[in-house]
Amino acid sequence: MRPLFLYLKSLSSSCHCEKDVLMTRIWQQINQAQAALVEQVGQSVVRIYSGDDGIGAGMVWQADGIIVTNAHVVADRNGLRQNLAVELRDGALFDAQVLGYDLRGDVAVLHIDENNLAPVSAKYDVQLQPGQYVMALGHPWGMVDAVTGGVVIGTGNNLPELRDHRNWIALDLKMRPGHSGGPLFNAFGQIVGMNTMIQGPEVSFAIPAGVIQSYVDDVLTQGVPDTQAASYQPDDDVTLV
Repeated sequence: MRPLFLYLKSLSSSCHCEKDVLMTRIWQQINQAQAALVEQVGQSVVRIYSGDDGIGAGMVWQADGIIVTNAHVVADRNGLRQNLAVELRDGALFDAQVLGYDLRGDVAVLHIDENNLAPVSAKYDVQLQPGQYVMALGHPWGMVDAVTGGVVIGTGNNLPELRDHRNWIALDLKMRPGHSGGPLFNAFGQIVGMNTMIQGPEVSFAIPAGVIQSYVDDVLTQGVPDTQAASYQPDDDVTLV
């Protein structure tokens, strides 16, 4: 008969092995799910060009050719950039018409002549909480579908480090130039914001999906061309991505 302590030791080893196998499977499932989310969201992410230069990302917002991006991607204080074009995921290239842009809000609405696009799945009323995991997708350094992930730091317009108190999502993730205009999405693949800027090496900011939708509605119903373009100046310690 085996001593009790040897039996308990073997049982403990067996349990540890089973836990290790279970954790390995869980991580495999998480990794596969994240990769699937990136692929799913990436179908609705576009590249935006000015002439031959790739200058940022954008999102298919409506199937009838409505694209959203950051205003600083398509314009500066001197006006619109020239020869704007949108490249879809399949490589198709379209001339882009800017329907409206707001440099202060950093949102722009574009239109391309295509009626069968795959729009993002946006979540306008989501209540993001500090600590929730999100991912950002864009085209830094010319890479397609470059993804970065992190957690929500805070939301709302009470962010004292920013002079311009607007409705932001503050994030502990690393965006890079080229992420601008790309989607910020949650663990369900729902678009909760649009990548916009960074402050220092660690903190990034996104515009909430509800703010984007409100501006899209204004542009499509009222024809808003541009807002406060000449007077807007970003904070000195903020970098637009």
